[in-house]
Amino acid sequence: MSRHHPTCLFQECVTVRSRVCSLILYVARGLFQYLSGFGNEFSSEDPRCPGALPKGQNSPQVCPYGLYAEQLSGSAFTCPRPTNKRSWFYRILPSVRHKPYTTVDNGNLTETWDEMHPDPNQLRWLPFTILKSSEKKVDFVTGLHTICGAGDTKTRNGISIHMFTCNTSMIDRCFNNSDGDFLIVPQQGKILVTTEFGKMMVEPKEICVIQQGMRFSVDVFGDTRGYVLEVYGAHFELPDLGPIGANGLANPRDFLTPVAWYEDREVANGYTVINKYQGKLFSSQQDFSPFNVVAWHGNYTPYKYHLSNFMVMNCVAFDHADPSIFTVLTAKSTRPGVAIADFVIFPPRWGVADHTFRPPYYHRNCMSEFMGLIEGHYEAKEEGFQPGGGSLHSMMTPHGPDGACFEKNSTAPLKPERVAEGTMAFMFESSFSMAVTKWGLETCQKLDKSYYKCWEPLRKHFDPNWRPSKQ
Repeated sequence: MSRHHPTCLFQECVTVRSRVCSLILYVARGLFQYLSGFGNEFSSEDPRCPGALPKGQNSPQVCPYGLYAEQLSGSAFTCPRPTNKRSWFYRILPSVRHKPYTTVDNGNLTETWDEMHPDPNQLRWLPFTILKSSEKKVDFVTGLHTICGAGDTKTRNGISIHMFTCNTSMIDRCFNNSDGDFLIVPQQGKILVTTEFGKMMVEPKEICVIQQGMRFSVDVFGDTRGYVLEVYGAHFELPDLGPIGANGLANPRDFLTPVAWYEDREVANGYTVINKYQGKLFSSQQDFSPFNVVAWHGNYTPYKYHLSNFMVMNCVAFDHADPSIFTVLTAKSTRPGVAIADFVIFPPRWGVADHTFRPPYYHRNCMSEFMGLIEGHYEAKEEGFQPGGGSLHSMMTPHGPDGACFEKNSTAPLKPERVAEGTMAFMFESSFSMAVTKWGLETCQKLDKSYYKCWEPLRKHFDPNWRPSKQ
């Protein structure tokens, strides 16, 4: 992370008046700076306009530099202080100055959960295809494909899981999700996320969260693919640590929020703001960049996190601990201890348990589990489960290690060993029973219909004549 600020870069590029040139210089010089902490009360102003933040109040009669004050609320005004989320923007023009919204094509983005008959089988997808830009230019929004989900955006209670595959940047377009939060997991290719709060570079093995209502645009640098977990009605938070104590898992200091950066840019041909509202897409036009926030303060922000910073907890005596010890972020439901969604990772770590079958055990779960792979090979299924693909094990559907994994680990010498070295798998786990979309089951043509065969080699080891050792 660079300690420099993009002030000088902006001054160079403003004379060129080329967004592409500005982007290339910005990325090449690595001019990114962040604020550290999770859910902190932050304040930031672009150093080109010192003193842009009003002192002692939020909405003065006249804001410094002739800016407009605008609040973005992430919670009800009357929420208890620990859960009250809002940020104040000081911007060149307010976001309300736009043409009326009109309906646009949703593409493969949906929350229609009854278009296909329910399927309780174990499902696995091969890596999803990324179209070449020579075939068709696809940006982040047009490249969103809903795989599965449940719930309802109107009642603000639900979840969606999407893939994004794209090959071109969003040019004079931004996205605004009125329905919920996006947790974005790049798998191939880094993405430059420009928000009203500033810029974030997010690479594979990093994640970023764009919370409800925040406008953002995504630049890419070639063929790009990743996963999106969307939750409606709750925000992500750090899981409680309980007996673990004060430290461990994802530490708050490792979450990074961008610093203020603005562009005062008029767009003669029109800037498009795409709004996801009640599961549908709408667009409106305005003649200026929405990223015109000179200063901001608050605790409702976008943020990113590098998965290598996760402090792994593990079993050091016997048995295999539940995957909840690998939870990075959780979006809680109204039922204590039950999540709308958990984001869980399986990072490199040591395996040392004695007298133990060390891989994940066979189980049926009251939660739904969608798994993805960023790189490497997942320990319980080294063949077939590939980076850029996924799997869904619906609630109470049995699953576990494949036949080869079981045989290998039933006889392996139990010495300390590195587990998941060079790999990074993750799981979106939810208390919702998720429906799979037509795109996920048919249109994408990536469903691995032979997935069930990985368990067919499991054979019977039962010996009724076995007796415990007399030692």
